[in-house]
Amino acid sequence: MQGSTLMATTSLAKYGDVWVDFRFVDGLKLIGGTFDGQGRSAWPFNSCPKSSTCKLLPTSLKFTSNKHTTVTGVTSLNSKFFHMALVGCEHFKGTGIRISAPANSPNTDGIHIEASTDVRIQQTTIGTGDDCISIGHGNSQVLISGIKCGPGHGISVGSLGKYSHEKDVRGLIVRDSTISGTTNGLRIKTWANSPGSTVAANMTFDNIIMKDVANPIIIDQNYCPYAACPDSVPSRVKISDIFFKNIRGTSSTPTAVILHCSRGMPCQNVQLQDVHLNHPSGISSISSCTNVKATYSGIQLPPPCI
Repeated sequence: MQGSTLMATTSLAKYGDVWVDFRFVDGLKLIGGTFDGQGRSAWPFNSCPKSSTCKLLPTSLKFTSNKHTTVTGVTSLNSKFFHMALVGCEHFKGTGIRISAPANSPNTDGIHIEASTDVRIQQTTIGTGDDCISIGHGNSQVLISGIKCGPGHGISVGSLGKYSHEKDVRGLIVRDSTISGTTNGLRIKTWANSPGSTVAANMTFDNIIMKDVANPIIIDQNYCPYAACPDSVPSRVKISDIFFKNIRGTSSTPTAVILHCSRGMPCQNVQLQDVHLNHPSGISSISSCTNVKATYSGIQLPPPCI
């Protein structure tokens, strides 16, 4: 459909939870074209930022249980909910994707990846109202490179640990990318009171430029997007072998590095190498850490936690 535009109807009664769904296909190639979700009329009906029992609006493009998928040069505009979701896929390659929605559009994640193996997202531009890319549970061997992210909430692992059936996340590489004007940069987030015990391990974030990002590096094991969440039981998601290398640029807040891990399952082997994050006003940036065993090498600005 190269050069064509497909426009979604604005009538929410016409949808379930997805607009276009590719299922159980081996060797799918999707090249070019624009998917316009016409989400502006739907966003006021999205209660998910305030309620965990909300009705989900439709994701624009969903790839379900596909193998050997190639998506090249596709544009997604103004999705009603997520722009693109990969669930249960193997050997997925996306390049030259363009995703756009306003910064205030709720839950318009650019690309959500879940329960998938051998995924590559490269040379892609994402500006939206939520995570540019979100890595959910059950993923392995995911490579994210050459991403231009912003506005949005950055590149996130999670949220993890909300449900008992979740699987581990292992083998993530995010590299050679730029994150601009977002509320977070590189984030790992897990729920407190998690019902299951899963693992998030072996993740490398390398050669990332931050431009005016509020939380450039953040591990948050007390994630809660609502006004109140139960937190009497600490998160049981085990985070280990996390590497932040050559992360540089500017933080729009004084606290440029946040490593807030679970008191019940402290983070293990978190390494920071050559981190240089200034505050544009010239004030000194700082780090904040709890329940983490971290090591540092090379340049460290802000200074490591004591």
